[in-house]
Amino acid sequence: MAEQFPLRLVDSFMLAPTVRHLSFERVDGQPLAFVPGQFLQIHFHYDDGKPTKRSYSVATVGDGSSPAQRIEIAVSYVDGGAATALLGGLEHGGTVDASGPYGRFCLMEGDRNQRYILIATGTGVTPYRAMLPQIEALMASRGCRFVLLYGARNEGELLYGEEFEAFARTHEGFTFHPCLSRGARPHPRPHDRLGYVQDMLAELEPNGETDIAYLCGNPNMVDAAFSALKEHGLPVQHIRREKYISSR
Repeated sequence: MAEQFPLRLVDSFMLAPTVRHLSFERVDGQPLAFVPGQFLQIHFHYDDGKPTKRSYSVATVGDGSSPAQRIEIAVSYVDGGAATALLGGLEHGGTVDASGPYGRFCLMEGDRNQRYILIATGTGVTPYRAMLPQIEALMASRGCRFVLLYGARNEGELLYGEEFEAFARTHEGFTFHPCLSRGARPHPRPHDRLGYVQDMLAELEPNGETDIAYLCGNPNMVDAAFSALKEHGLPVQHIRREKYISSR
């Protein structure tokens, strides 16, 4: 059963004009045991007193050997959103109530595929950030290859983009393709692509015998990429999905 606990904000910064990275610690001082790909729920009340909650993937990059002391999430601003009012204005030292972790959008120990195709838009890239230590271990132990297609409108909206670029430079089996839908950045990089992530799949030549795909982010992207991967021959059980829906 998932725990419930208060979190205290200890650090934050803007990742993009409308996305804030927040770093919490549990008020009780306990670490959080989670599997990369899982999410937390933040609990609060509307102005009329009605309880509600929002889900956020854990973005923390740990060493995989022990629970995390820092609990990191990325929050998109939604105009007029109740969660935006709460988390967008939360000051360092402020607290929120949370529960978790939840979810099964995780790398599976029993998989025997040769390549993972990771696809994301927006804050849907946060679980892949948390997975980086696991990705490194899988490349070393099984010789797996990973390709991350990350869709954004422009360079300024590539959340954690420099971290993924750096990881790709130091890990031969990991390829990072920023997919920019509103035009090239001022100084394009070799692995950049122009267009939507689902339109880049043909270049990867997905193979139902060797590939497993993960899709996370905008529901329209997830649906379009899911259909494209099936057309390329991936069985449904090799396509794992997590949709991010913005709530007011």
